[in-house]
Amino acid sequence: MKRHCLYALILFIALAATAEQALSQVQLRKGQTVYVPAYSHVYITDRAYPFNLAVTLVIRNTDPRNAITVTAVEYYDDHGKLVRRFINKPRTLGPMASTSFFIKESDTSGGIGANFIVRWNAEREVNAPIIESVMIGGRSGQGISFTSPGQEIRD
Repeated sequence: MKRHCLYALILFIALAATAEQALSQVQLRKGQTVYVPAYSHVYITDRAYPFNLAVTLVIRNTDPRNAITVTAVEYYDDHGKLVRRFINKPRTLGPMASTSFFIKESDTSGGIGANFIVRWNAEREVNAPIIESVMIGGRSGQGISFTSPGQEIRD
C-alpha cells in the first residue's frame, strides 16, 4: 500500500511539473507580424493537374480579458508580389473573438506559394492569437482540406 502511495505521489508531481511547464510556454505579446502559408491550389496525379482550393484565413484572439487590434492583412503570390490588402483600417477583436478572410476556389492569383502577412498589436501583453489558413476544395467526389499555422516573423 505504501508503495502505491509513493507511485501516486511521484505521478502527481510529474503531472504538476508538466502542467507548470506547459503554462510557462504561453507566449505573451504586445504585437506580432505573422507569416501564414496558403495554397490556392495543389497538384494531383502523376501529370500534376492543379486542384483549386478555397482559402480562409482565420485570426482568433485567445486572450479572455483583452482585445487585440489587427492592423494589416496582406495576401502575396508565390513570387512575393502583393495581390490584395484585406483591411483599410485597423480592426479590433474583443476577448475570445475571431475574424476571417476568404479567397474563392476559382481565384488562383496566389499560386501554390501564396501567403498572408498579418500584423496585430495590443495595449498590453496578451496571449498571442492563433492565426491559420484553412484550405478546402472538392470535385468529382474527391475532397481535400488542410490547415497551415501562422509563424511569427520579424519585419
